Amino acid sequence: MKKLYISLLIAGVAFQGLKAQNIQNNPGSNHGNKFEQLGTILTTPNEQRTASGAPGVKYWQQQADYDIKCTLDEKNLLLKGTQTVTYTNNSPDVLTYIWLQLDENEHSTSKNADYQSSSRMPSMSTTQMVDRAAAESQENGYGVNITSLTDASGKKLTYTVNKTMMRVEMPQPLKSGQKFVFNVAWDYKITDRMVLGGRGGYEFFPEDGNYLFTMAQWYPRLCVYSDFQGWQNHQFTGRGEFALTFGNFKVQITVPADHIVGGTGEVINYNAVLSPAQLSRYKQATTAKAPVEIVTLAEAKAAETKKSTQTKTWVFQAQNVRDFAWTSSRKFVWDAMAQPVEGKNVMCMSFYGKEAYGLYSKFSTKAVAHTVKTYSDFTFPYPYPTAQSVEAANGMEYPMICFNYGRTEKDGTYSETSKNGMLGVIIHEVGHNFFPMIVNSDERQWTWMDEGLNSFLEYMTEELWDNKFPSKKGPAYTIVDYMKLPKDQLEPVMTNSENIVRFGPNAYSKPATALNILRETIMGRELFDYAFKEYARRWAFKHPTPADLFRTMEDASGEDLDWFWRGWFYSTDACDISLDSVKVARPDFNGKIPAPRTINARVDKPQVNAFEDISKVRNREDKRIVFYTDQDKNARDFYWSYARGTVKVDSTPTKMEFGRQIEQLPAAEQAKYAGKYFYEVNFSNKGGLIMPVIVEFTYKDGTKKLDRIPAQIWRHNEKNGSKFYVEDKEVASIKLDPMRETADIDESNNVWGGEAKPSKFQLFKQSGATAARGQSVGTNPMQKAVK
Repeated sequence: MKKLYISLLIAGVAFQGLKAQNIQNNPGSNHGNKFEQLGTILTTPNEQRTASGAPGVKYWQQQADYDIKCTLDEKNLLLKGTQTVTYTNNSPDVLTYIWLQLDENEHSTSKNADYQSSSRMPSMSTTQMVDRAAAESQENGYGVNITSLTDASGKKLTYTVNKTMMRVEMPQPLKSGQKFVFNVAWDYKITDRMVLGGRGGYEFFPEDGNYLFTMAQWYPRLCVYSDFQGWQNHQFTGRGEFALTFGNFKVQITVPADHIVGGTGEVINYNAVLSPAQLSRYKQATTAKAPVEIVTLAEAKAAETKKSTQTKTWVFQAQNVRDFAWTSSRKFVWDAMAQPVEGKNVMCMSFYGKEAYGLYSKFSTKAVAHTVKTYSDFTFPYPYPTAQSVEAANGMEYPMICFNYGRTEKDGTYSETSKNGMLGVIIHEVGHNFFPMIVNSDERQWTWMDEGLNSFLEYMTEELWDNKFPSKKGPAYTIVDYMKLPKDQLEPVMTNSENIVRFGPNAYSKPATALNILRETIMGRELFDYAFKEYARRWAFKHPTPADLFRTMEDASGEDLDWFWRGWFYSTDACDISLDSVKVARPDFNGKIPAPRTINARVDKPQVNAFEDISKVRNREDKRIVFYTDQDKNARDFYWSYARGTVKVDSTPTKMEFGRQIEQLPAAEQAKYAGKYFYEVNFSNKGGLIMPVIVEFTYKDGTKKLDRIPAQIWRHNEKNGSKFYVEDKEVASIKLDPMRETADIDESNNVWGGEAKPSKFQLFKQSGATAARGQSVGTNPMQKAVK
């Protein structure tokens, strides 16, 4: 969902959901925590989900197929429907009941989830607000009415409605591999979406007396039953969106004859519902490179004044989708064009009233096409036949169709804010076809896997629409104000959606920013794009979890990113890297060489165990055992005898001098180093979030150099770090993070001005080789014995 149109009636943060624990083994230490592997924080790999992040050999998921018939009663604002559902149990489990979602109960005063937040009496109010508060305790007649529930033979089924959920008892246990077919008849009063809020409902236009219907969450829908949590049957409060099961749909929608209908999938009876002229234009649009108006503005305006009393039935089919949504109105202008993707044309279409014509006719369908193409490039080829944008003063997504906003002034003009907001919401909502409509994460549990990943791709798509597009989600600096908030106003990204206080920054902007930083600053575009595409490919049309994303990104890139997930997704730490000090030095070739250090080197004692264990004693006493050095006396050496005390060694300590193996640098070689400048840059991690340290040098001659220090510099000390530099030119200033890549919340401590007085940096020549690894240092007993 792009914009958060949340009614005052919608509950807030009472749900005791999942708040991921940032477990640390050594929290009192200044090292070893930030880079600790996620380990048991992630789910245990199994045959369904592997340690690599890929689906396992025994991965499974359920299927729910729908055959739905519904009628829109515009006069009485009522929707009636019947549906036959075929539920396939692909799990290894035996099911004795199934769960369905009745999301329209959100609007009922008696059947809603009843998750409440604190409320106060305002000092100033309106009568509408008072009436709304008073109405909360009265039955309002909204919500789903189940008028019939039977099995395939017509026998009644037992069911229980619990707020926004419905449990249906199996007539007999549903075994693995079996199908269950049942029929549901239902109806509900359609809500005024502009008053009560929510995603589905109607908008009334008093100027012409017409309605625009956006029908979402409108039929009883199967919940997901998965390997990682069983039934996803959390109540719907209006915020946390949907976990849904893939299936095939046939939907017959009966509406007033002058309505135009858009919906998930393809219409298979255009011949019956379109005029010959409209049908001809539609066929033209299927290969058009620019939008073609199938229903023109003139036709839409004419339909607004002539309200038909007849009906038509539009028939849709959709394969392998997780949901179905639709829109209906006589106000619609409808245009379309073809967007080629991997050798096939995707029908990109828009539906909008005259109020949005000045913006939508120019931009909407082109933005749909651009989004389908760009997301396909970054993930996988768009697999569906259509992608549709509906102007409905909204921002919400469903398979192949989404509801957006963007209306002009009455004179047809519009502000740049309106234009950019419209483009952003269209890109975002069309992009949701990929996440989560195809890569089908559980939005009710992990909103960020839906909104955050999609916001990240929205940012890249906006950038490719127009390099000057004012993107709000993605650039690191745009998340700084949120990251610097007090800790009691923050929660980790890995938090259940119902518990998040600042929903937009937490679920949308922060994860989008994190992924952009991962791509641009930490991994690089090539590695990131390959790994992200692999995640999308692996989990298309499946149900991924956060662990699947984290593991795939590491598996496909060869990068250990546990420190990044821990910091950005499991903690509330912020990036504040401070440039504390800079030491400056020039070479000094005449420094005093330190005097050697004299020590008394003792002779090593024989290397034998201080205590002879029972095995040694018994081996020696066992006459059947012959030791190798007794069989082959050539395998004996000095130390064989030394261990047995059969050789004499002078144990008198030897005086030895230990000094630096250096000497004065000859004048002929001094010129090579005379022009060098030496700098020690000292920095500290004040915010707690582990990030790369990006150092920009500006030299006295005006030139610049950038050094990118990987985040691993904090491995052994998570609070303080330093780096020594040898430069050929004198540095005028040093600045951290010059391109604002790390979301540093305090840039005032990122600059050093070059005012330090240089100290002496003594430089010598090494006079001898150092000891090789494993080589003895000092006098050994063998040397003493030889003497």
